[in-house]
Amino acid sequence: MHPSRVLFVTGRLAEPALRRTLDRMAPPFAFDVAVMHITVAALMTTAWIARFLPAPPTAGTDLVLIPGLCEGDTGLIAERMGVRVAKGPKDLREIPEYFGQEAIHRDYGDQDIEILAEINNAPRWSREALLAEAHRLYDSGADYIDVGCTPGLAFPELGSVVRELVGAGMRVSIDSFDPAEIMTAVDAGASLVLSINSSNLDVARQLGGRQVRVVVIPDFGRPLETLEPTIATLRSLGIPFLIDPVIEPIGFGFVASLERFIETRRRYPDAPMMMGIGNLTELTAADTTGVNAILIAICEELGVRTVLTTEVIGWARGAVREVDIARRLMRYAIRNKVAPKHIDDRLVTIKDQRILSYTDAELRELQSHITDPNFRIFTDRDSIVVLNRDLFVRGTDIQEIFSQLGVDEATHAFYLGKELAKAKLAITLGKTYRQEGQLDWGYLTPPDDAVAEHVRLTQRSRRAGRAAGTGNEPPDGGHPST
Repeated sequence: MHPSRVLFVTGRLAEPALRRTLDRMAPPFAFDVAVMHITVAALMTTAWIARFLPAPPTAGTDLVLIPGLCEGDTGLIAERMGVRVAKGPKDLREIPEYFGQEAIHRDYGDQDIEILAEINNAPRWSREALLAEAHRLYDSGADYIDVGCTPGLAFPELGSVVRELVGAGMRVSIDSFDPAEIMTAVDAGASLVLSINSSNLDVARQLGGRQVRVVVIPDFGRPLETLEPTIATLRSLGIPFLIDPVIEPIGFGFVASLERFIETRRRYPDAPMMMGIGNLTELTAADTTGVNAILIAICEELGVRTVLTTEVIGWARGAVREVDIARRLMRYAIRNKVAPKHIDDRLVTIKDQRILSYTDAELRELQSHITDPNFRIFTDRDSIVVLNRDLFVRGTDIQEIFSQLGVDEATHAFYLGKELAKAKLAITLGKTYRQEGQLDWGYLTPPDDAVAEHVRLTQRSRRAGRAAGTGNEPPDGGHPST
């Protein structure tokens, strides 16, 4: 449900762009705009806004939206205004999407797929490194830490490692066909066994009466029919199981293995199932975000409620976090019968869904209101614009752009070099650039600096045609849209 009336808080430079955005948006609520006595809105803190924002707001206002980069606790403003206060997006041009997603997010986040995160070749890890990796994977969203044994390599610390992981509050699975390793791990607290088929079915008889599940796979190189005798034995022993028809890598029967999953679901409509999605992500030279998204969508539609993944190869680093995001996104999309877009964009890491930019006329208008000599930087799909009250430079070569700015001061030269390099990266990859903010890398996006740099130009540019002006606040390098 949308608010009835919203008070948008902004600074002087961003006011025209904010009003244009709201006019184009034609929001389904009434709104007012409070223009604070400050040039760049990002310089505001919540304490400053609480002090200077006129109160009370217009009757009927039930939300005050402040810029997303404002530092501090919104409760300071809410206490004075008597209405809900929220931080909006970091870029005002994303306000329409903000209100479109707000309702979605109130009903978003459920998931019903458990993640097994495998530590491959566990016997080759030092104890300290293995435990640290387990904690990292667990913190990334894993529901189980899967201890992957290595055939033919002894693992004398297996029992103590499993006990330590279980003692730390983690659920543990053992990935081995060796009966001795399986029993060692189960005795130490492992509650899931990967895997069982006719080759090691005898170990299942030792598991009766224990709080443990097993994963059933077809006999090696054999069809699905070989599942049935193993499943029948497990049922007779009262041992709960998951069926894994085994997904094959691309080039080794990938599509046929998908057909096996569909056929298994037809034959066993109510049986829990597992898919080892790491067979795809580890063996496909592609960014794993999209691969994981599609695989989890397949699992969600087929009712596969457990997946096994790992992060061995470089391009699969972060796979557990990606699966954690994907399982929530796909559950929401399938349950609500909507496309999985404009819901949660954290799996869009390289190319932004759209590039936000200003027209040349908008930038010229902005320049007409600037009274300080500091440079603002903007990008569109093809070029970079750097402007202040004296200069307006457009180009694609950042060295050539910098040479036209006439900046000798070391700190500002460093600042501009860093920002120009980031701007060049943005137009190269098709991303939205925001001065003094991080590029959007989806779930990989680091937080913005706790305190924005706002590097002040203390020496006049050689190219400036007139001396720096004076105003009621220090000149800054902030972006007007924040």
